[in-house]
Amino acid sequence: MTSIGIAIVGCGNISDIYLQNLTQSQTVRVLACADLDAALATATAAKYGLPYAAMLDDVLRDPSVEIIVNLTTPDAHAAVAMAALSVGKHVYNEKPLALGLAEARQMLELAAAKNLRLGCAPDTFLGGGLQTCRQLIDDGAIGTPVAATAFMTCAGHESWHPNPSFYYQPGAGPLFDMGPYYLTALVNLLGPVQRVTGMARASFSERTVTSQPLGGQVIEVNTPTHISGLLEFVSGVQGTIITSFDVQAAHLPSLEIHGSLGSLSLPDPNTFGGPVQLFTTAQPAWQQLPIAHGYTDNSRGLGVLDMAVALRTGAAHRASGALALHVLEVMHGILESAEAGQHVTIQSRPSRPAALATELRFL
Repeated sequence: MTSIGIAIVGCGNISDIYLQNLTQSQTVRVLACADLDAALATATAAKYGLPYAAMLDDVLRDPSVEIIVNLTTPDAHAAVAMAALSVGKHVYNEKPLALGLAEARQMLELAAAKNLRLGCAPDTFLGGGLQTCRQLIDDGAIGTPVAATAFMTCAGHESWHPNPSFYYQPGAGPLFDMGPYYLTALVNLLGPVQRVTGMARASFSERTVTSQPLGGQVIEVNTPTHISGLLEFVSGVQGTIITSFDVQAAHLPSLEIHGSLGSLSLPDPNTFGGPVQLFTTAQPAWQQLPIAHGYTDNSRGLGVLDMAVALRTGAAHRASGALALHVLEVMHGILESAEAGQHVTIQSRPSRPAALATELRFL
């Protein structure tokens, strides 16, 4: 397959792992990086041996760039993606697809109108751990799935993040920051969600930063920081998700799926590896299972590579814009339900992504 030219837009912290992985692949050629900070773009291009550094308009004009990998801040995701789609570039966004549902839908509509690919992180569900779980569920290891739980709890980011203010503003908080990993994993395993119910609160009106360099700064909290959601999947499975920046410590599992013949304990969906544990009525004790698929290290960029291959073969790419829109709608629905005090019906119905074959290799 002829390699596909791509450009990275946004050279912040997350760009390093993307560049480490994508520059090692024969599937794509990283031709450039762009950032509003020209010095940062130049330093990033030099660090990874890229042909050139640029501003956004430069990479949009480059005919050899087919895919824009959009790693800008969430508030810029929609604008950058729309600009790229408008000039005929395929786009892969970091999560979330956009902050608002209207702009996310516009992105999908424009991509469809121009016959372009739109993809979106997270791609951790393509990792060996969650793909092993996918195979176990599809093979009937726990029988018919009936329930799922997802928990992401911590005390917040002000104790370690160098600039944590963003996490306490609308469009962030624990649900929008970490929820995409958990919800994407669940939709990959169980199919789409049809109805949600939520409760949400901001437990503390202010946060004091204890990390450096902003130690002592007081952050005004403007978004819920403890969110509980109930999920009704189209398949009939009932799910529970809790995301919180208000929990000092917990023994909660990351993800569990319970079925008619057993239970499956899944790895942290923000990672690519294990552990994977299985309990069945036939063997009523938890057993740790071997990981049957590849990509157990930090393999961010898999979604980009899968989309690049699909672009050449005509297959559907897995970390799709439709999947990301559905996850975004579920998150908005949980908060809408919490405010309105009633169930919210989810309108989108993406196809469940195809499972990865154990022998499939991108890197």
